[in-house]
Amino acid sequence: MIQRETIGVFDSGYGGLTILREIVKDLPQYDYIYLGDNARAPYGTRSFDVVYQYTNEAVRKLFDMGCRLVILACNTASAKALRSIQQIDLPRLEPGKRVLGVIRPSVEALAAYSRNRHIGIMATKGTVASDSYPLEIEKLYGKGKFRITQLACPMWVSLVENNELSGAGTEYFVQKYINELLAADPEIDTVILGCTHYPLLRPIIAHYMPEGIRIIEQGGIIAESLADYLKRHTEMEVCLSRNATMRYYTTENTDLFNQMAGNFLGQKIESAHISL
Repeated sequence: MIQRETIGVFDSGYGGLTILREIVKDLPQYDYIYLGDNARAPYGTRSFDVVYQYTNEAVRKLFDMGCRLVILACNTASAKALRSIQQIDLPRLEPGKRVLGVIRPSVEALAAYSRNRHIGIMATKGTVASDSYPLEIEKLYGKGKFRITQLACPMWVSLVENNELSGAGTEYFVQKYINELLAADPEIDTVILGCTHYPLLRPIIAHYMPEGIRIIEQGGIIAESLADYLKRHTEMEVCLSRNATMRYYTTENTDLFNQMAGNFLGQKIESAHISL
């Protein structure tokens, strides 16, 4: 029986594993459940209502499985569902539990990265359409403090989900989107990889990104942010069990998930099937 003191990590697919990997590296003592809604991925092209419905179903499932704290390790879910879950669902249904996203911590890191305040956001269509990054940047730093250029990179998630992490086709689409971003603003000095799948393409992205442009990956930032959150919220931290266990669940075929997740994590894993 799973204890009601676990940290849940949710993503629509495999990308959230890049967040989980960094969290476990920094905070290995806690118990974790990873849930991938792979059967309904990707979320990036879906409507706000559908993403909210799917994300809410996943969060409730993780709560039922004993999670006290859930990380939405998905930019699209963070952009389209997090606010409604935090402001409407949690106070009414689970006031003692918390759901955190990945966008706010990424935005908080900008000041330490950018020198000229020209920022590029490379993300899914859904995240770009939500304007979550520009709105969060304006909220945190003030209007007009950064010049923000967003670009949807729809092929990148498909490449990662199909394990096409190298080759001529992958290089073509990486170079294509980088060129489009920099054509829109040649002065960009910092790029946020605003999708948790994209770090798997980091070697090729770094190869085609001009020298001097800083690339922000979310994994380490989210891990640091979670550690800080738990230090500030001791009422949450004391409720978390410390057995250093890991469980993986997918709405897809488990053999496929095990293979793909193993590629993301660099180790063999065993998952169980789950329905939402």
